[in-house]
Amino acid sequence: MEELIESLIGWLPYAIPGFLMGLLAIPIFLGLARMFGLYACVNECQSQVFTLFGKVIGTIDEPGLQFPLTKFGPKALLIPFFGKKYVVGTSLRQHYMRNQMVNSEEGTPMGVGIWYEMRVSDPISYLFTNANPEGSLQANVTSSTISTLSNLEMEKMLEDRHSLSRNVRATVSPLSEQWGYSLGSVYIRKVAFTDRGMVDNITEKVVKRLVQVTSAMKQDGENRVGLIKSETAFRVSQKMAEAASSRPQIVGEALNEIAKKDPEILETVLEVMEVENLLNSNASIDILPDQSNMLIQVGRDG
Repeated sequence: MEELIESLIGWLPYAIPGFLMGLLAIPIFLGLARMFGLYACVNECQSQVFTLFGKVIGTIDEPGLQFPLTKFGPKALLIPFFGKKYVVGTSLRQHYMRNQMVNSEEGTPMGVGIWYEMRVSDPISYLFTNANPEGSLQANVTSSTISTLSNLEMEKMLEDRHSLSRNVRATVSPLSEQWGYSLGSVYIRKVAFTDRGMVDNITEKVVKRLVQVTSAMKQDGENRVGLIKSETAFRVSQKMAEAASSRPQIVGEALNEIAKKDPEILETVLEVMEVENLLNSNASIDILPDQSNMLIQVGRDG
C-alpha cells in the first residue's frame, strides 16, 4: 500500500500537466472535427444547407447537435473540401414600408404604409432561386400594393383596408413561395394625404360638417322636447276637463247620499256653501241683532 501511494506521488508531477494539456486538446479536437464537418450545431429557427460540387446534397433544420455523416453518408467528409455549408435563419421577420405613393380615383396623391411578416420556408429556394430574395419580395409587395390601391375611390381606400390587405397578400404569396418565403399577415396600416393644402381643405370640410351635424342634432332634440311638452300639456288639460265635467255628478251623488241619511246635515252643508259663496262674492253684509224687528219698523217709518 505504501509503495502504491509512493508511486502515485511520483506520477503527480506528470499527471497535472497531462490533465491541463487534455483540457486544451478537447477544444482543438472539437474545432478540427467541426472544420472537417464531423458534426454541426443547429440553432433554433435555423436551417443549414450543404452543397457538394455545386449541388445541394441536403438540409438540416432540426435544432441541436447533428452529424452530417449519418445523414449524408461518406460524401459528407468531402463537404469541407469541395462543398459549402449555408446557414439560413427561418425565424419570423417583420417589415414596414412607409409612404408608398398611390393616386386615388379622384387624382389625389396618397401615402400608404404597409406592414408584412414572412419567414423562410424553403431554404434551398431562398438561396438559389433569387439572388436578392428579400429585396425582390419587398419590391413585389410594393408593386402589388400600388397596383391594388391605385385608381380606387378615396372612401374605399380609407375604409376597406382589411379587404385590400388580403388582396395584396393573395397577389404576393404565389411568387414569394417560389423564392422560398412563406408570407404571413399583410396589412395596410396607414393611408394618409401627402398634400398639406388638401389636408387643410378636408379638415375644414370635416369641421363644417361636424358643426352642421351638431346643430341638426340639437334642433332635433329641441323639437322632440317641445313635442313631448305639448303632448303632456294636452293630456293634462284633457284629464282636467274630464275631472271638471264629472265633478257636478260626483257632488250631486254625494249630496243625495247625505240627504238620504240625514237631511239636517244636507241643510247645514248647503248653508255653509251659501255662506262661502257669499263671502267669495265680496258683497257688503249688514249684521242685525236678534231683536231687530222694531228697528226695521223704525227704519221703514223714517
